[in-house]
Amino acid sequence: MNSQKTWIICCFFNFLIACFFGLLMRFMYLFPLDFLNYSFLLHAHSHVAMLGWVYMIVYFLIVLFFIPKEKSQKPIYNRLFWLTEFSVIGMMIAFPIQGYALFSIIFSTLHILLSYVFCRLVWKDCSKDKSPSQRLLRTSILFMILSTCGVWCLGPAVSTLGKQSAFYQIAIQFFLHFQFNGWFILAILVLFLKQFQGKIDALKFKKFYFLIVIYVLLTFAFPVRWFIENDVLSYINIFGVLLQLGAFIYFYKMLKPQINHFKSTLDKTTKIVYGLALFSLFLKVGIQLLTIFPNLAEVSHQIRNFVIGFIHLTTLGIITGFLFGIMLQNKILSGDSPILKIGVKCFILGYIFTEILLFLQGGLLLFGKGTIAFYYQSILVFSILLVLGLVLMMISIINKKQEPISI
Repeated sequence: MNSQKTWIICCFFNFLIACFFGLLMRFMYLFPLDFLNYSFLLHAHSHVAMLGWVYMIVYFLIVLFFIPKEKSQKPIYNRLFWLTEFSVIGMMIAFPIQGYALFSIIFSTLHILLSYVFCRLVWKDCSKDKSPSQRLLRTSILFMILSTCGVWCLGPAVSTLGKQSAFYQIAIQFFLHFQFNGWFILAILVLFLKQFQGKIDALKFKKFYFLIVIYVLLTFAFPVRWFIENDVLSYINIFGVLLQLGAFIYFYKMLKPQINHFKSTLDKTTKIVYGLALFSLFLKVGIQLLTIFPNLAEVSHQIRNFVIGFIHLTTLGIITGFLFGIMLQNKILSGDSPILKIGVKCFILGYIFTEILLFLQGGLLLFGKGTIAFYYQSILVFSILLVLGLVLMMISIINKKQEPISI
């Protein structure tokens, strides 16, 4: 089994475990398990999903698409991958048992330190051309490094002001905001951009690049507003979300000349997955535009269903949707495999129905209309579809005769 295949299986294994933790949490709403701590399981679910699935698969795809072959085959990349996976396995075990405590902190800190090594390697080894994709890649890496400043602030925040302080909460939001909106989203967009073979309009890219970077910086004001009462923060966020809208308009204009040719190269499954990812991105932009209205901005983080729905929209819809699309397009996942097609459909149905339930229930809570009948049972059943989809996809990957992927 070549290293590419083992890396892919490892990433999907992490994703499956993260989804299983999520399923277990939904199970616990109906059937409490005394030997499991819900809060600890939540930490395990979020860390393994972010750092075990998204980070690791992005690691693989960046090495595949951006590092010249002679450099990507250096032992350092393989060793670093497995050291990082060791830290993920550590979190997978430690968080459900002890939550945020000695061993989980050691493993999550190790992951951050190893990510710095990865950033250094990519910065040094990726080609030195000044193409739009290279520029965007470097920016996403800078945002990843920036996000970790929030983690380093947690210790001082706890020791000086405590876990309930605004400083502590803002430090957590700093990490999450720049991880998701800076590092992950930009890395996904740069990998998607890499799939377009034609020349990118330099002027449109410059406008897109400027707007997206400023948007990421300004919209950090939104979570800060939850802990600091200041109307100026609301205005900064409003400006930021408007810039995001402008950024994606230029992103579309930039790719428009190549879209028809691009679509003609895709099979049906890949088109469906990319369509889901783009629709989810459209929804994210729309939802963030709604935060322009003060009342909606206020309830957006107070109703838990909205928070979970938005996080899943970003991680499962946009990030995972684009990742699946890129892997299908490049035959990393076999679009011809009947098992994989069923797995993808199960995953998509699980994602769509759980999102509908989360936002619908959030809307009912917003208007004081109570709970959907059989809400917890329904969301548990549809969550099983997510796990089943991933199991089928893993079976397809294991069965696939994987040849080294040439880009």
